[in-house]
Amino acid sequence: MTLPLEGVRIIDLTVVWAGTFGTTLLADLGAEVIKVENCHVWQPMTRGGQARPSAAMVQAGPGWATGYPNSEPGPRPWNYCPTFVQQYRNKHSMTVDLVSEEGREIFARLVAESDALVENNATGTLEKIGIGPDFLRAAREDLIVLRMPAYGGSGPYRYARALGVHLESVMGHTLLRGYPDLDPSYITSIFSGDYVAGAHAAFSVMAALRHRRRTGEGQFMELAQAECAGGMLAQAFMDYSFNGNVMERIGNRSVEGHAPSNLYPARSEGDGTDGGDRWISISVMDDDMWIGLREAMGDPEWARDPDLRFEVGRRQRHDEIDTHIAAWTLTQDDYDLMHLLQWHGVAAAPVLNASRIYDDPHVQHRELNERHTLYDDVGEFRFNKPFLRFSETPLGIRKPPVALGEDNDYVYREVLGYSEAEIEGLRERGHIGMDYDADIP
Repeated sequence: MTLPLEGVRIIDLTVVWAGTFGTTLLADLGAEVIKVENCHVWQPMTRGGQARPSAAMVQAGPGWATGYPNSEPGPRPWNYCPTFVQQYRNKHSMTVDLVSEEGREIFARLVAESDALVENNATGTLEKIGIGPDFLRAAREDLIVLRMPAYGGSGPYRYARALGVHLESVMGHTLLRGYPDLDPSYITSIFSGDYVAGAHAAFSVMAALRHRRRTGEGQFMELAQAECAGGMLAQAFMDYSFNGNVMERIGNRSVEGHAPSNLYPARSEGDGTDGGDRWISISVMDDDMWIGLREAMGDPEWARDPDLRFEVGRRQRHDEIDTHIAAWTLTQDDYDLMHLLQWHGVAAAPVLNASRIYDDPHVQHRELNERHTLYDDVGEFRFNKPFLRFSETPLGIRKPPVALGEDNDYVYREVLGYSEAEIEGLRERGHIGMDYDADIP
């Protein structure tokens, strides 16, 4: 079956998460995404924190950052970093030294054979290495280019570098998603700005492809990641614009004012330090759900108070209600609570840490993961599948997470048309490889 973007070739010059997630969505939809990498230049936080972390670092660090296969760096650690390996499915990787003149000539040939280019480097990066807009237009006039600077290409923040956590802080998201009794510095990082920007990026490229199909015109587009992150605060902006209200931190309570709505402790095997704590999310969204919650709890005397029958009364006594509900949930299993509450028509679900997600019955039924073997045969692992579902063109993992330079032969021979002798010369001059330079830590 033909996938939606089959036949479209996209050059991937993205780093870290935001741009990388955008090209992942495009690859999932069938585009041939070629990630262009350089064996002589380490891009921080893209294929890991370091190219060659020590075994001690791997075993001592947090699992989300240093949870390498079998708790070992492996022969090529840059191919297995857990933080980013999920973003490399369905992609190709080629290597070329873009800093050199010959490397730029190779890159120009690739641009001429491609439909689009996506990059989210710091403002001015492409110009510094000589592959800016003029270079790209000369290589292909109708090329679609999407640039994703953190704060845009103009203005006082244009040269600022940022990860998702910085975008969220600057735009105010960190202030609003905290707890009312804690300073914002206590809030953990979630990097949601990266994924929001990546989704916007994929849509922008597809819109530009449609425009070119209709008009023959390419596009040079700029997508400021911070502006995308601002969309997460739409309710706060609108509440201030229309009502003059300044939204405050409300923790896990409902932005619509539903009550009670919160996370409540369930029976736990440990605490937050060892991942043994258990929590359940309960949200009473109308007065009928309140009756359902009362029935599930055995209709205790405190819940029969007439002042709590309607939401306006419950909202005023939310703290008191939370205390009662927490005392009830604390002694019970989170999944048992979920089934009991849902049977009574109350929205509820366990809060799962990463280690428990794979065993969740709904996750298993939806087949959200697929087993694949990582390069160098370091083991078989479960990877996230594309979250989009199409009835006629089902999506999946056509290609496991790509290793550095894994597709050099394909790109240089079939896409660019280099001869065997030319390829051997390029390999000798350091363009083609699968390992970072030995002096890169």
